[in-house]
Amino acid sequence: MAIIDVIKYDGSPDVFAWKFPNQELATWSQLIVNESQEAILFKGGQVLDSFTAGRYTLSTANIPILNHIVNLPFGGDSPFTAEVWYVNKVHSLNVKWGTRTPLQLQDPKYQLFVKVRSFGQFGIQIEDARKFVGKLVGTLPVFNQETLSEYFRGVLMMNIHQLISSYFVHRKISILEINAYISDISKHIQELVAPVFEEYGIRLLNFYVDSVNTPEDDPATLRLREALAKRAEMNIIGFTYQQERTFDTLGQVAKNDSSVKSDLMGAGMGLGMGYGVGGAVGGVMTQLAGELRVDGQDMVCPKCHRSNQHDASFCTGCGTSLAASGGAEKPILVKCSACGEQMPRTTKFCPNCGDPYHPCPECGADNPPDQGACIECGQALPVPCRHCGKPVTSKVKFCPHCGEETALTCKECGSEVRPGQKFCVECGNKLVQEGSS
Repeated sequence: MAIIDVIKYDGSPDVFAWKFPNQELATWSQLIVNESQEAILFKGGQVLDSFTAGRYTLSTANIPILNHIVNLPFGGDSPFTAEVWYVNKVHSLNVKWGTRTPLQLQDPKYQLFVKVRSFGQFGIQIEDARKFVGKLVGTLPVFNQETLSEYFRGVLMMNIHQLISSYFVHRKISILEINAYISDISKHIQELVAPVFEEYGIRLLNFYVDSVNTPEDDPATLRLREALAKRAEMNIIGFTYQQERTFDTLGQVAKNDSSVKSDLMGAGMGLGMGYGVGGAVGGVMTQLAGELRVDGQDMVCPKCHRSNQHDASFCTGCGTSLAASGGAEKPILVKCSACGEQMPRTTKFCPNCGDPYHPCPECGADNPPDQGACIECGQALPVPCRHCGKPVTSKVKFCPHCGEETALTCKECGSEVRPGQKFCVECGNKLVQEGSS
């Protein structure tokens, strides 16, 4: 093998480490190191020396350790065997990364299992060339961006999956909203993986998550997008999902020619269409359903809008006479006290956020669970009966559930007090629990 006179590397910039192919060197060989490069000389697995940018002659003056390793019987011109590694220390800002297979996660907001994938790029610089070659490169002849991505893929994917999962679980955001948090995710991932790169002599300059998304053909994501589009459409038109279902049901009944009542229903639908579209149609259809006592259909109370059996004379929710009411009134929409969205008074839970509906017995407004008086009309809200614990309004003296007396008397002045009062309205005495008032 020929003895090398000039040693240099002018290869691709995406190569981080490159080993000079010939190991037969001489003490007069010229070593050329370009800007942003560092050359490391190895002999028997031991680092002889490292060289920054410049031109060097391999001699005992430049490499004193050669006196102990290389036998120089010919006046300092003896050839010797050594390895020369070139390390690229330029800033590399376009190292790509991405998930090979989507991550299976449950959307905490809509409770659907979706497939999540992500991709982006990061920038690095080789800061400690000796540590980089000794710990990471090993016996590979070339170490480039592709090799680096493969080596660190496991560390990256573990931290990326962990961080994205924690954003889903702890922040309770949907997959459709995750891209709003990309900057925070990128910053946290960089903080987690930077110490791992430092162990191999690499400084992590930046880390970017370009996108977190789901495959276009994922069935769960498609259903979720369709449902959200439908909800947005109904919000624009002005009626709820329950009203739309009522509209569809009444339309099917109107098409049934097997009964006289279906003809009357069809006429009612035709009349309802004349009032317009949107919320007006939903209200007219619900009113028609309440006015027509069709066999097998529920009666809707005109006061509290609770569904009752078709042959009921009084409402099971508030006791209102259904026979004398002349039919059900138009459903009233109330604002949810938790999320502020409109919801029908017939529901028990908000269809938007799931918060329980705590209605005021007078105006129907939704109130927080621990509210003492209605936030809309100021009417005292029901409080638990001191005997059975069932909610009782302040206007009754006896609990309708257990029959026990709910009104108490103040020990100081003997005035009557109502459930929920904290002070006597006559003497101002502080009231306490169970018979002490």
